[in-house]
Amino acid sequence: MPAGARPTRHEGDTSKDHIWIAQPWRPCGRASTASGGVFDLAEKQRQLEQLEQQAADPNLWSNPQEAQGVMQRLTRLKAEIDRWSSLDERISGLAELAELAAAEGDDSLEAEIDAEYAAIAQALDALEVEVLLSGPYDDHDAFLSIKAGMGGTDAQDWAAMMLRMYTRWAERQGYQVSLIDESEGEEAGIKSATLELRGPYAYGRAKAEAGVHRLIRLSPFNAGNTRQTSFALVEVLPDVDDAPEIVIRPEDIRVDVFRSGGHGGQGVNTTDSAVRITYKPGTPEQIVVTCQNERSQLQNKETAMKVLRGRLLERELSRQREERAKLKGEHRQADFGSQMRTYYLHPYTLVKDHRTEHETSNVQAVLDGDLDPFVEAYLRWNVGRET
Repeated sequence: MPAGARPTRHEGDTSKDHIWIAQPWRPCGRASTASGGVFDLAEKQRQLEQLEQQAADPNLWSNPQEAQGVMQRLTRLKAEIDRWSSLDERISGLAELAELAAAEGDDSLEAEIDAEYAAIAQALDALEVEVLLSGPYDDHDAFLSIKAGMGGTDAQDWAAMMLRMYTRWAERQGYQVSLIDESEGEEAGIKSATLELRGPYAYGRAKAEAGVHRLIRLSPFNAGNTRQTSFALVEVLPDVDDAPEIVIRPEDIRVDVFRSGGHGGQGVNTTDSAVRITYKPGTPEQIVVTCQNERSQLQNKETAMKVLRGRLLERELSRQREERAKLKGEHRQADFGSQMRTYYLHPYTLVKDHRTEHETSNVQAVLDGDLDPFVEAYLRWNVGRET
């Protein structure tokens, strides 16, 4: 049997003389997925060497924030290379076992070989998602912001439901989740909220959720319990300490401090620790960022600056995407009429992504944080669209 082939039987063959069919393995050295992603082991190892050189620089820790980022990327890259190397070894071992069984005509190993093949295929499918996370900032941490849109109190309640959904999804990923800003609604729910997500490929995965989300249900906030359509906008920003596309001049920002809001009690902050940063106030380019989750004004300012850098970077990346879309004739205005996903709770239950066409009738599971099928469908759909 050729090297790297998978042993199987012909369909319907019940004889003892099983026929081995050669099926090529997908190589791990430079693995291409059916969706178009590529894992380049040599390039990953080159990046690892660069990070190890940075980590060995004694001057690195003069900037603790930069040093922490380097060490996080180094740890993640090592783990990624180890996963692929381990899979490569399993594939080689299985190929050798299959060749030995074929050469000796030993059918007793067939069940073991098929079981290992299935396990390897499952592991490769999981790693395929990582291959698709190849954008320039996909391996960064992320900020995920939710803003209630049209729909009044129902929309604010919908925004709160989404905050719970994304918190549970992030926790399932093993991410460290922090609520860095929240504005409560007048009657129920929230007007807006921002989560900080820290973990491998947080931005690459979370960016699948960016866009307008529409909820259709019977409203619990009106006497007639009539059908109501509500909207919420999700923005996903990469956590970047430095990006060549972004330059923030001191004269472009205004920093205000104020007392953090809260529900009262002993935990309420009695100092002016909350921070509001306004970028280019009074201009069409104005961006306002607030942070009030930390007791330290300095920490809140640092976090707010991270969010601002992320928003400026996402604005620039969005501009580049729109320019490419115009050249391709695909440009569409991003407004509340162009929802990317709809959640139907009435008259039937369904969650449908309008970009990828992925859908499920298990709405409750999605609202409880089961978003991975939608995220993975987006990653495959998005191959080549950002380049």
